[in-house]
Formats: sequence, structure tokens, C-alpha cells
Amino acid sequence: MQSEEGILYVVSTPIGNLEDITLRALKVLTESDIILCEDTRVTLKILNHYKISGPRLLRYDEHVEAKRIPEVKEYLRDGLKISLVTNAGTPTIQDPGYRLVRALREEGFRVVPVPGPSALIAALSVSGCPTDSFVFYGFLPRKEGKRKKLMQSFIEETRTIIFFESPERIARTIEELKGFEKLNDRFIFIAREMTKLHEEYVFCKLSDLDVSSLKTKGEFVVVLEGAGE
Repeated sequence: MQSEEGILYVVSTPIGNLEDITLRALKVLTESDIILCEDTRVTLKILNHYKISGPRLLRYDEHVEAKRIPEVKEYLRDGLKISLVTNAGTPTIQDPGYRLVRALREEGFRVVPVPGPSALIAALSVSGCPTDSFVFYGFLPRKEGKRKKLMQSFIEETRTIIFFESPERIARTIEELKGFEKLNDRFIFIAREMTKLHEEYVFCKLSDLDVSSLKTKGEFVVVLEGAGE
């Protein structure tokens, strides 16, 4: 057990291709006493790939969050080095973790980022849409009324709009967007299965997008051009 107070590292992991991990991330994970994982089975695949076997894996998601936060504080007081990872990409971005980070910061614990892959930034970088100002919505609301109200606000939104969508809902979402006539002249970019074997990208005017051509498999990142100035 270390004598100094511990530290929490927020470690980005690959969004698909396992080679998309930094040397620093591998070093930090190797040296960690504990790794907090959204799904231990997913994280174990990464650790096995890079022959990392020392850290103890603990589940960390919204279902165990209330219980886990006090435990993490105790581990840090004992001087342990802890890493927080998500299933893919950067932790706390549309994934569990921000409450933990806030709770630790409120008590003065050290929290350090280990930057790396992020699905929304990866998609934006190759979208062809303006990148100087954008707004991210995570997953759109499930309730139809709230979802369509948000889409209505896209008409006046001047920033580039980014959100995630599931394969079960992507077709419906695109058709709902098309239902707003003032959005149809906007460019839309859709990224599917980024960095994986069957990655796919679509770039066109919203009005020209053929929903039936979209393969409904894997996670989607949707980038919609803003209204401009």
C-alpha cells in the first residue's frame, strides 16, 4: 500500500480498433491497482490483448455508482492508483463517471485525464461540417414529444449538431429530421462502426439521404450542419 494519497486517472480506450490506444494509457493501466470498468468483460479484452494482468477490475456503472463512490474515496485515501475506463472512447462523455469525478474534486482528490479516442470528435473531424462551434446531445430523447421539440430547435441552431443513435432507431430519427422542411437543405454526415472492419460513412444533403441504404448494425454518430449565421 502506498503512503501518499491516491489518484484517479480517466483513461480513454479504443472505440473499435484496439491499436487506437496511447502508450501512456497502457502504462497507466499497467500501473493501476484498480480499474473501474463499465463492463469488466469488455475491458478484459483490451487488457488481455496487451498482456496486462495486474490490476483488479471493478464494475462501475449507473447501477452501482452510489455504492462505488464512497469505496473509491477510501481506496484513494489508502494511496491506491485507480483508472476509470468506459467500454469505448473517453469516460464520462455520454457514459458513467462524471458524478464520481465531481465527488472526488469536491473533496480535493487528484483526477487526471489520459486523453485518447472519442467517437464524437472522431466523427466531427471527418464530417466536413464546421468544427469551430458545435453542440453535442448524446442520445436524443426517447419520448417522441421531447425528441421532436429538440429537432425543432435545430432549425435555429447555428452550431454544428452532433448526437449518437442506435441501430434500432436510426431510420426513424432520420425520417423525423426530414419532416422539418427547413432542415432538408442541410448537409448531414453519418458515421457507423468507426475504426472497425466494416466502418461506413455517409455525407449528403438530408433530403438526399436514403434511409433504406443504412445498415442497421453498430453505433451511429450523426453530424448535422447548423443553420449558419
